[in-house]
Amino acid sequence: MRIPELTDWALSIDDLSVRRGYGANSVRAVDGVSAQLPFGAALVIAGSTGSGRTSLLAALAGVRDKRARIIGGESTVCGISARHPGRARSVLTYRVGYMAQDAGPNFDPDRTIGEIIAAPIVMRDPRTIGRALEVRVSKLLDEVRLPLGVMGRFPHELSAGMRQRVALARALVLDPRLLVADEPLAGIDVEVRHVVRDAILRRRDEWGMAALIATNDVAFAEEIGAHRLVMREGCVTASAEPGADPVVTPGEEDTRAFLVR
Repeated sequence: MRIPELTDWALSIDDLSVRRGYGANSVRAVDGVSAQLPFGAALVIAGSTGSGRTSLLAALAGVRDKRARIIGGESTVCGISARHPGRARSVLTYRVGYMAQDAGPNFDPDRTIGEIIAAPIVMRDPRTIGRALEVRVSKLLDEVRLPLGVMGRFPHELSAGMRQRVALARALVLDPRLLVADEPLAGIDVEVRHVVRDAILRRRDEWGMAALIATNDVAFAEEIGAHRLVMREGCVTASAEPGADPVVTPGEEDTRAFLVR
């Protein structure tokens, strides 16, 4: 298989639609969303529950999820079609680090924290074991401000906030070109929320990693200098460039609240 080359954009979507569910219970979770995200930049998606943010992020990250699938529009993620990745799906999931909203609660209870963080590496090459892998996991634990002792512990022994930081470490273990994170600050204490910001900013500055984040935290969006979109019922209703006044769809003025402190 020829490895698809990276484009100038980490993310480029045009009139994208995503359906969630099947049969009579299916809904169009995302309807006609367009956006572009260059490498080295950040895009924050805000919105209330049911806005379609989670379905959008999962679809763009290449998740094999029968509950959410792209049904219309164009989508190119790190040089690969998210709608029709074909054999390049493995390349897509290598270039994209995905942190699901429910990652922490759904960790395998029988795996240690070290095994959970290392899983994306081991899944690609089961022969990757030993000291080099242990050092990689140790560095990530240090980066997310968790003691090295948690490496041998199990998920139920950690708090929700600690598991959330483990999920971040796992999403970053392959040094992705694009981080896709759904509510990465959920459950994290205020005193350590900076670990998410610092991880994004360091990788952006060092090798141009882009970040697609779902969060309603306006302060965090400002801290990472993100372009922001607000979604409601699958559609974009407002947007704001860093440092600029929001642009709001007529009749959707209340969504402005997601863009200002």
